Amino acid sequence: MILKKLLAITLLAVCSQLGAFAQDVALKTNILYDALLTPTLGLEVGVASRWSLELDGSINNWSIDKHSWKQWMVQPEARFWLCQRFAGHFFALHGIGGQYNFGHINIGGHDFLGTDLKQLEDHRRQGWMAGAGVGYGYSWILGKHWNIEAEIGIGWIYTRYDVYRCHGCNRKVEEDQTHNYFGPTKAALNFVYVF
Repeated sequence: MILKKLLAITLLAVCSQLGAFAQDVALKTNILYDALLTPTLGLEVGVASRWSLELDGSINNWSIDKHSWKQWMVQPEARFWLCQRFAGHFFALHGIGGQYNFGHINIGGHDFLGTDLKQLEDHRRQGWMAGAGVGYGYSWILGKHWNIEAEIGIGWIYTRYDVYRCHGCNRKVEEDQTHNYFGPTKAALNFVYVF
């Protein structure tokens, strides 16, 4: 009998704490990345009345013939909301980290913000990246638990990689190459569920 009462009291305490977290946690997916076959999942937690912390992750692991685009990436972010958390305008500071292995992809064009995209057609690149950026976004409330959120970010990414002759071979052409990129670092149209 005492065990049942203790269990009931514990259950009530846990349930009352869950209610305290209302509108403090959000799950999201970036439908722009999802449409490009790069599934994403994000978790955002409110830490103060106008501050939240977010962690987004994405993964891509596809190969078709000799074409390959494999990568994983995480983007931690701190957000400052101008009015209230999870609604309206916000400014953000984000980090970027991940690894990639892609090549033999014809994206078109020759130069995008200092990056020669033509090089992706003939060789495979495998390496890691890290960087940081700032962003601006807006969240529209659709209902009690549903939001749509748009965000754009700009920043810097440093990458170190090796270049390989072909998709499936381990024949290195170049080693320990580096590249600094400055430009868009985040584009999101998130579908959000707020707890």
